[in-house]
Amino acid sequence: MNTYDKGLMWFRRDLRAEDNAALHHALKVCRQVWCVFVFDTDILDALLERGLVADRRVEFIRESLVELDASLRALGRDNGTAGVGLIVLHGPAIQRVTALAQQLAVQAVFANHDDEPAALARDAQVLGALAHAGIMLHSHKDHVVFERREVLTQAGHAFGVFTPYKNAWLKALTPSQLKPHAVAAHAGTLASVPEALARPMPTLADLGFETTNLGQLPLPTGTSGAHRLFEDFVERIERYDETRNFPAVKGPSYLSVHLRFGTISIRHLASVAYQMHLQGLSGASTWLSELIWRDFYHQVMANFPHVVEKAFKPEYDHIRFDHGKQARELFAAWCEGRTGYPLVDAAMHQINQTGYMHNRLRMVVASFLVKDLGIHWQWGERYFADKLIDFDLAANNGGWQWASSSGCDAQPYFRIFNPVSQSEKFDPQARFIRRYVPELAGLPDAAIHAPWRANEIELLGAGVELGRTYPHPVVDHAVAREQTLLRYAVVKKPGKTPAPGLASSA
Repeated sequence: MNTYDKGLMWFRRDLRAEDNAALHHALKVCRQVWCVFVFDTDILDALLERGLVADRRVEFIRESLVELDASLRALGRDNGTAGVGLIVLHGPAIQRVTALAQQLAVQAVFANHDDEPAALARDAQVLGALAHAGIMLHSHKDHVVFERREVLTQAGHAFGVFTPYKNAWLKALTPSQLKPHAVAAHAGTLASVPEALARPMPTLADLGFETTNLGQLPLPTGTSGAHRLFEDFVERIERYDETRNFPAVKGPSYLSVHLRFGTISIRHLASVAYQMHLQGLSGASTWLSELIWRDFYHQVMANFPHVVEKAFKPEYDHIRFDHGKQARELFAAWCEGRTGYPLVDAAMHQINQTGYMHNRLRMVVASFLVKDLGIHWQWGERYFADKLIDFDLAANNGGWQWASSSGCDAQPYFRIFNPVSQSEKFDPQARFIRRYVPELAGLPDAAIHAPWRANEIELLGAGVELGRTYPHPVVDHAVAREQTLLRYAVVKKPGKTPAPGLASSA
């Protein structure tokens, strides 16, 4: 029996019509359901103000919405309802959702949880505005397997260390957590879009943005693109634990942006990985751990919201990082891939050119910025937030705090990645470096990881002139390491050695 006559499904970071919790519940309890997505100017205007006119994320969302609209139309046709589709609006979401709900005379709005601070503030305002109009707001878990306070310590506290969280996560897992939310079976309640609201999908120009190079990247959009990537990954998941750390190798799933925008269900991914884990496939077990890390960082943000602005460990806020002119110049060199350390520079060229960075390299460049250049982790966190197509606040914050040793289960402060040894270990034939720093391509493998150590004949033969065609190192790693140990001495606790930990994102 239907609870409401009319309902509105509000898509946010869940851009799919399959296994969608909020959509499932809306279709089940409403006699008629409309669907909306709002290009929120409270978010987009901030991007434009920072000069991000060509933003791959906006283009990815727009292209994925085209497919979502087509999926809703198909569900409508399959149930004999013409004119079903996605209502797409542009403006402040707080105002547009409330106005649309009133225009459609719905009794309830349905959405999936978003625990980012700005999203919580937005949803609180929408809740109040809808309540004032006599409309309910129902919110559901969809973006993670376990959220908020669903997995707690025996003492009833949120976890701050990953391994016990992972153990508790696995212990708490039951088939019901991974069961898909049926949509097609209830899609008969999807309603035709009123003619006044049946507008074409806005172009990027309509939104004030420009086309990017997304179409030239090997990153398919929408739910169909996500499933193609996952099907390809499943064929090689067995070797994931062996290949995931090598940036020149096709090792990762490349699904992070699809998880970010919900074009594929986390329940589906975790279910497949978990079944393979039970079969003893080590690669699948490792990838499942990455998905659990994702849940871990989201529950950290939900339970310890101060991490968004400050260190998880308060004592790390007392570290004095460099902020002056030299720091700004070093930061610019890092951003632009001019550090003189080939692996670091290649990684920064990758993120600047594609909006993606291999996970091993995210750790390397983060360690380099904080512990070689002496620059606050928040500078790097903000840069990644602008550049990464898969930017997710919880994971990005968790990764940067891990690298700076200030976060949950972070690497100890005295663990400082050597950019040369990392390069030699994880890009031994320098295939990745040669792709993104082509000016060094002619150097032999033994010299390319540290060009300043190459002899004159090697440099001449490769057409490399340090200081002209490729920069000298901006810092000496050995000297920087000693300076970092002194800088971090403020948090050193006599008689206690931090345990090492390694964190990475899916």
